Formats: sequence, C-alpha cells, structure tokens
Amino acid sequence: MIRVAVIGVTGRMGRAIVRAADESTEVDVVAGVASATSRELGRDIGELAGVAAYGISVSSDVKAALAACDVAIDFSNATATAANVGACYAARKPLVVGTTGFGADVEEAIARAARDIAVLVAPNTSLGVTMLVELVREAARALPAKDFDVAISETHHRHKKDAPSGTALALGRAAAEGRGEPPPRADSVIVAAHKGADAGGIHFAVTRAGDIVGEHSVLFAGAGEQLVLSHRATDRSIFARGAIRAAAWVAAARPGRYVMRDVVGYKTVS
Repeated sequence: MIRVAVIGVTGRMGRAIVRAADESTEVDVVAGVASATSRELGRDIGELAGVAAYGISVSSDVKAALAACDVAIDFSNATATAANVGACYAARKPLVVGTTGFGADVEEAIARAARDIAVLVAPNTSLGVTMLVELVREAARALPAKDFDVAISETHHRHKKDAPSGTALALGRAAAEGRGEPPPRADSVIVAAHKGADAGGIHFAVTRAGDIVGEHSVLFAGAGEQLVLSHRATDRSIFARGAIRAAAWVAAARPGRYVMRDVVGYKTVS
C-alpha cells in the first residue's frame, strides 16, 4: 500500500479522497493536514470523511505528515500551495497538486521542486476531463484558427472562488497549444450576447450556481457548423479516484513535472 498524506483534508476534495482511499487497494491515507486555524484540528479524518474511524487526527504539522507518507496530495488553497510544494521538496516526497487559482510564486516553487522530486499538477483529476483536454488540443490543431472561434464555458457550485476554473484555463491552453499560439488571458471572459470578440479567438464564459459539481464545454464555431466537446461531472468522487490514481503513479515517477495525460498514458497524435 502506498502511504498518502492529504493536505487540505477538511475540504470537499480532501474528505472525498479519504472516502475513496477507504475503498482502494492501492493507497492508504496515513496523515491529514489542515490550516492551523481550522476548527477541525484534532478530529479523526475517517469520521470527518463519513467513514469508519482511522485513528488519525487532523493536524496542521505538514512536516510530520510528510515524514509518515510516500506521496502527498495537496487540495488546500492557493495561498498555501507554494509552502506545501516547498515542504515536499525539502522532504523529498512526490506531490500531486490539485489546488487551482495559484500564481507565479507557485509556478516557481513547482519548477524548483521538479528538479529533484516528481510533481504532478492537475487542475482536474478526472480521467474524462483529461481526455477532453487532449481532444480539444487535437481539434484546435486540425481546425483553421481563422475560421473557428473557440468559446469555453464552465459551470460550478456557488462556493467555487476561482474563475475561470483551473480546468477551463487548461482547456484554453490546450486549444492555444494546438494552434501554436500563446495561452489566452484568464480575463478574456465573455457573455452569451457579446459581439465584440476577436475572430478566431479563445474566450471564456463562467457560471456559478447551486451545488453543480462541474461542467465544461468547448465550442468550435465556424461558418455554418459547430463542434462541441464537453464533460459533465455528477459525482465529486471521480476527482478523488483520479487523485488517488495520480498519487499512486507519481509515487513511482522520476523527478520532473507531470500532468494527468502522463497518468493515463495518452500519446499526442502527430
């Protein structure tokens, strides 16, 4: 069994990972970390996740958690991610980064750490979304950019803070990479009735409502035809199972930076 420390164990994804690990034959959660101000400190991680007691308490000691594990999964928040990456680097423990909405400081920390440890950055750990990203890249490579606009729409629950979502941005980057263009700006958000978008551009539309788990759609719109690639998540457990699969994979990987495409073994069509 691969020993996993879950950083951000009290959040939605952290609890889901503990539940998924409870059914896994690959991994065992041996530590759960939350912020020093969390009201859940001291609680049993299993009971917190709604499964049987683990005999492991929620802690704020990242260093101790890393000492007990083979690999860490970070689903904390963007303000803590750089420090968590640094802690994994210092402990020489591989890491799955599932947190989104982070900035240049985290990118720098990941680049530095990836020289000596395996770091897998996954704004979405769903296997279906992983394939969606690759299909978008291939479609963007095949369709003439001057003839097709790209509109990426994403919908999440009302409590999600970052917008566009990390997955939407990944889809935008994939489309741009397929076209051989720079990645689109995160603030290129449009509404349905907007008429001033650049021809052949890549744009985002964002919706926050209710308890929607996650929906992403990529529209390639040309003259007289449209291609739509989409994914709808109906159960948060798909992300947890994907994160566990990623953790098991990265635990055995060489130092470097990886993405979910590496986990599923997808080979880009030439």
